[in-house]
Amino acid sequence: MTLEPIPQSDPRASYLAHKQEIDEAIARVLDRGSYILGEEVSAFEREFASYIGAAHGIGVASGTDALMLALRACDLGADAEVITVSHTAVASIAAIELAGAIPVLVDIDPQTYTLDVSQIEQVLTPRTRAIIPVHLYGHPAAMDAILEMAKRYHLRVIEDCAQSHGAQYQRRKVGSFGDLAAFSFYPTKNLGAIGDGGMILCNDPALADRLRALRQYGWQSARISTLPGANSRLDELQAAILRVKLRHLDQDNLQRHQLAQLYTKLLEQSCYATPTELTDARHTYHQYVVRVSDRAPLQAFLTQQAITTAVHYPVPIHLQPAYRNRLRTAVSMQHTERAAQQILSLPMYPQLTDSQIERVAHYLRFWCESNSSSPVT
Repeated sequence: MTLEPIPQSDPRASYLAHKQEIDEAIARVLDRGSYILGEEVSAFEREFASYIGAAHGIGVASGTDALMLALRACDLGADAEVITVSHTAVASIAAIELAGAIPVLVDIDPQTYTLDVSQIEQVLTPRTRAIIPVHLYGHPAAMDAILEMAKRYHLRVIEDCAQSHGAQYQRRKVGSFGDLAAFSFYPTKNLGAIGDGGMILCNDPALADRLRALRQYGWQSARISTLPGANSRLDELQAAILRVKLRHLDQDNLQRHQLAQLYTKLLEQSCYATPTELTDARHTYHQYVVRVSDRAPLQAFLTQQAITTAVHYPVPIHLQPAYRNRLRTAVSMQHTERAAQQILSLPMYPQLTDSQIERVAHYLRFWCESNSSSPVT
């Protein structure tokens, strides 16, 4: 018997779930004939900023560009250092360097996989200018402590919200706390385009004006460059698609949350450590990440059962070839390095069914029992 494949993520399922609305939005753009920085982008910027709780939205070409341009807008100065985590997508670090700044990496909280605030003071220098908390997997970082630290040392806070559309911390959506926030609309995100896209949010009108210039050659009027800029524009097609999907984001996130609760229930008293959701947070489960010993044979076993998994992320940034021995880190990176050896992202997207979750959990439990695996603590 051939088993039905269960992918780890499935952006096509999101398209099919809203196909008629998306097709109509695409046709509207094609018929209008304006394809770059037109009515759809302006409307989506307003709608998404309002959804998060920010005053200004600036659509750009990708989440990496959003983070890079947010840093550039802050004009941090030469040799500026920016503190963030090593357990993140390489894009977070690449964006810092593209902005001309120097990444300084700290460890994570082992429960939430987000920035360990207690390490910030270990790495501060007179050149430190900003902190980038990454709301990883959909769980918010500890923003109250981060903002207090930033205020004490006069640092900018730029939220990396690439995986946390709609996540909440103390009943406020992430992206509304820092000086700026960067979002990605990569197709697999909770709010995903059919292609690349990103957005920067802020409340400062001067920063917003600077960002609008930076995303398009530094133009502010009449194609005159008032500062060195880039070419990073969210296109009309993606904005129209994202406007459709934004209307369904809360329901999709609710579905992710319910699927995550089912996973957690079915994996109780097994050899897996399941995700934590702190009481002051609302997790949106961009990924449902468990921890397990002997990950590689488990992945191979699940592949045989037509279940695809992934590892987000297998090697900490400070240990990757491009960055090893080049970036400064906190004294201890033990939680980051241990997590990278144990984490496994299970299938997670809103269109999964309860029966598919039950099938994944069945084989996960079978693996524990067959291999007499000890629980991960």
